[in-house]
Amino acid sequence: MPKLKVLPHATLCPQGAEFDAPEGEILCNILLANHVDIEHACEKSCACTTCHVVVREGFASLDPAEEKEEDLLDKAWGLEGTSRLSCQARMRSADLVIEIPKYTINYEREGGSRK
Repeated sequence: MPKLKVLPHATLCPQGAEFDAPEGEILCNILLANHVDIEHACEKSCACTTCHVVVREGFASLDPAEEKEEDLLDKAWGLEGTSRLSCQARMRSADLVIEIPKYTINYEREGGSRK
């Protein structure tokens, strides 16, 4: 079974973490099942960017992002070439190393609108 390694994040995963990751499962579900409480304001429907992660190793093993995800990622804080929405990226057979950005844009919590 492949492994998902999470680099340290000050509030969500201060020590970092590594765990088995079922192939075919979305990264957000794997994180939540392993007590890494990543935000997912749209309930994993690809309608926000709160579950944004940067894939540091294993990016090429993921299926390509669809256009809707790409459009949303353009609005994510700290966007990089290997950024993905964890609600859309599915674990494949390769191990992954991810980093959860320090900040996220949560329009609902901030009381704003996405214009």
